[in-house]
Amino acid sequence: MAVEKMSIAKALNESLRKALEQDPKVLIMGEDVGKLGGVFRITDGLQKDFGEERVIDTPLAESGIVGTAIGLALRGYRPVVEIQFDGFVFPAYDQIVTQLAKMHARALGKIKMPVVVRIPYGGAIGAVEHHSESPETLFAHVPGLKVVSPSNATDAYWMLQQAILSDDPVIFFEPKRRYWDKGEVDTEAIPGELHKSRVVREGADLTLAAYGPMVKVCVEAAAAAAEEGKSVEVLDLRSMSPVDFDGIQASVEKTRRLVVVHEAPVFLGVGSEIAARITERCFYHLEAPVLRVGGFHAPYPPARLEDEYLPGLDRVLDAVDRSLAY
Repeated sequence: MAVEKMSIAKALNESLRKALEQDPKVLIMGEDVGKLGGVFRITDGLQKDFGEERVIDTPLAESGIVGTAIGLALRGYRPVVEIQFDGFVFPAYDQIVTQLAKMHARALGKIKMPVVVRIPYGGAIGAVEHHSESPETLFAHVPGLKVVSPSNATDAYWMLQQAILSDDPVIFFEPKRRYWDKGEVDTEAIPGELHKSRVVREGADLTLAAYGPMVKVCVEAAAAAAEEGKSVEVLDLRSMSPVDFDGIQASVEKTRRLVVVHEAPVFLGVGSEIAARITERCFYHLEAPVLRVGGFHAPYPPARLEDEYLPGLDRVLDAVDRSLAY
């Protein structure tokens, strides 16, 4: 067993390095991914070790980057595309939704699209406009795309490799506020299924379900609730499309209450679909309505106001109290 403590950023870097070593058809493309090593240094050192033909610095043209990746996938390559910041993905949205997501179905299964689009997402880094978005719902809504997000170093390492091995396109959301969070990574482990949820903390009174950057907040909320005698289970969803509804249902049938937490606006967010589906599946088990905690239905604010915008410990605990009050 090879266990090493590393940050999420380092885990992603090591994961990309392993993928490049194992398959010569894996390519990395994006703005500043080569010489600079990415603005968050996720691709640091990879161009030096694997060359400019495999770790490719592209022009500032997201639509062109994804379009080129689609063409490379058609020729048997496995491109890993980096979108520098979440808010920059929208020039490429047309390519992703109308081409990347539909090519497999359009070709009646004869064409595969093994493309990974890596997107650093979310707030809490004090950034300017277009650098703190959480657009995951826009992609989870699109048939043909897989959408995932790790919350810890182990998942960052293994989920990225699983995404690269997938023959379907994967939108890989990386919680940029957690890049420097560290954890132990077993680089020789057998990873679980890419789209399976995972119980992070056992509980009996209520389930907190989250993904990406909000998992840590939910763990902190569960610890705070325990000091008041409340037993809260924390479920890391890991995948926004497909969603592991069976895993959520199993937790809710035990705790009989559910609060879904994400940074993205609550309105029509991933939590909305989860709330509707779990209400259908668990109607006779629920002792309270499914509650949602998330961002406000407003453009992401200037950095000095983001602490008010982002769901934090107090807002999660308030939802826990409201649910347990039923």
